[in-house]
Amino acid sequence: MTPRERQNNLGKDMRKVLLLMTVCLLASAAQALSLADVSGADATGGLKQALTQGAGKAVDVLGRPDGFMGDPKVRIGLPGKLRKAEGMLRGLGMGAQTDDLIATMNRAAEAAVPAAKPLLVDAIKQMSVDDAKGILTGGDDAATRYFQRTTSGPLTEKFRPVISHAMAGLNLNQKFQALTGSTGMLMGKTPNGYLEDYVTRKTLDGLFLMIAQEEKSIRSNPAAAAGSLAKKVFGAL
Repeated sequence: MTPRERQNNLGKDMRKVLLLMTVCLLASAAQALSLADVSGADATGGLKQALTQGAGKAVDVLGRPDGFMGDPKVRIGLPGKLRKAEGMLRGLGMGAQTDDLIATMNRAAEAAVPAAKPLLVDAIKQMSVDDAKGILTGGDDAATRYFQRTTSGPLTEKFRPVISHAMAGLNLNQKFQALTGSTGMLMGKTPNGYLEDYVTRKTLDGLFLMIAQEEKSIRSNPAAAAGSLAKKVFGAL
């Protein structure tokens, strides 16, 4: 092959490479979506798919044995001044009673969490297009804040009797009184329902923390979202 022929062949190869690169770039541009390209109905539907998945998973994770107790991020510790005195209690040989009280509070929370799923799903169903737009453009925890705004009151009402029932079956108030009886000067007089209110509040805190974790996971990895619309919407963010 002559030098001229080699040069001609090299030129043809270069043109093929450039043509292939151009085709690939055009294909990528055609497939790429921005949120503006997604219809309002698709955005709302995709968001609802993803939130139903995330909220359901948060409830399932927390509502099983050791859902609270086994996770340091949501485990419910001693309330109020007892928390500050925990080291002293253990030093006085009350470690077993302390552990028993902590475990029982967490078991009550685990028993209550499954009641949250219908309320969370209902909040998702009632979401408007404007709500969906605000969540999609409102930051990494926008969906969690939406749930807090729309479900905190109903969840508190739903959780408290379930927790109160679970506490009665687990003798939680008696265990609390037994522990605080030796440290009355630390707690002082506690109002009626103090422990129920505390466990209910901490159960809510744990649930919203887990929902926020699931929301972050879906936003960072849209491919793992359930449903084609959810993948489409979160992939466009």
